Amino acid sequence: MGFVSREPASPALEPAAAAGGLRPFVFALFFIFGGITSLNDVLIPKLKGLFSLNYTEVMLVQFAFFLAYFLISAPAGALVQRVGYMRAAVIGLLTMMTGCLLFIAASSFGVFSAFLAALFVLAGGITIVQVVANPLICLLGAPETAHSRLTFAQAFNSLGTTLFPYLGALLILRPLAHAEQAQAQAAAPPAFNAAETAVVDHTYLGLALALLVVTAVVWTRRNRLAEQQESGFSMLRSLDLLRRPRLAFGALGIFLYVGAEVAIGSMLVSYLMQADTLALSSQSAGKRVALYWGGAMIGRFLGAELLRRLPPPQVLSMAALAAMGLLVISGLSTGMPSGVALIMVGLFNSVMFPTIFSLASEGLGKRTPEGSGLLCMAIVGGAIVPVIVGATADATTLRGALAVPFLCYAGIAAFGRYCRLRPAGPTPGIST
Repeated sequence: MGFVSREPASPALEPAAAAGGLRPFVFALFFIFGGITSLNDVLIPKLKGLFSLNYTEVMLVQFAFFLAYFLISAPAGALVQRVGYMRAAVIGLLTMMTGCLLFIAASSFGVFSAFLAALFVLAGGITIVQVVANPLICLLGAPETAHSRLTFAQAFNSLGTTLFPYLGALLILRPLAHAEQAQAQAAAPPAFNAAETAVVDHTYLGLALALLVVTAVVWTRRNRLAEQQESGFSMLRSLDLLRRPRLAFGALGIFLYVGAEVAIGSMLVSYLMQADTLALSSQSAGKRVALYWGGAMIGRFLGAELLRRLPPPQVLSMAALAAMGLLVISGLSTGMPSGVALIMVGLFNSVMFPTIFSLASEGLGKRTPEGSGLLCMAIVGGAIVPVIVGATADATTLRGALAVPFLCYAGIAAFGRYCRLRPAGPTPGIST
């Protein structure tokens, strides 16, 4: 069974007008989907307290969210090829808005599974928007500066992931802090759950209204790209791209990177609350999540320039090795050094996703949307790795669970070395 669609050639752009005019809107998309995704990091301790969940169970938040990338990315690639980049972005934004509104229904039900369903729909919309945004920003400019341009765009993603957790901690975790002070019951009654989850649905209702405005603006720009339609094909044909070692290894790199980044962000509040780390309250720890994502934002602005001066594979390997070193320091130390080291991993996460993505998709030509769909499917690492980290934490400790992202960064360093030793080139039998 395949998704039948039409494949556009690269958008026909007037570089000065179309590219320059669309970039701000694409940057805005990166800001929006990054910020909403990072809200999971403060939603996790909220739901953990409300529903008395262990680490494995609460990581199902990330499982439900990032599972959407695996299930929706291929249809999203087909959607882009059928209706074009900008119209697909509108559909993705409307789906995100629907997911936000479903939080109201989840709050009324007062059950954990309802929140998971809302998160899946929300993530489905984000998947569509991300399948649009990553290749589109590469196309809006000279090919030789695609690495730098995508990294710069990802900095706006990080701006969202920096601001949203701090605001989310103020809006979502404040009631939880009061509940902790009152020593609320371990198993909260339905009435208590309904009152506490109302804070969550108010937050996501505000996001839904903001998304409606953004959708209207993007719709007015839907005809800025002159995309040429070609003959149809089955989306299953895109799987032959995995015969390209660079793309296949890059997909693994995306899987490991997103898994590690999400797992660390998800455990950060609980990690900083530990008595032998910083002993913070849940709300104070939630605010510190902004520093983790803020490091990624700073690193991406700096990395955009660094990638113009050094080979991207070298930058990727260096960043992964630095992250591994910080995890060792955090796991083997206590107090301030332990907490700061884990937060600083965000700085070196900064260049990883855009660099892996652009290295893996080099040379795909008109099949870039297919490659983008496959790479976005690999974001399912954000569903699987956090659950492994949660299970490891339940079996050992939160410090012991740091071994899982350590291994993920080791795989990313290996991909960087592979790309440095083997430049991109065509694979026999695969058309691009």
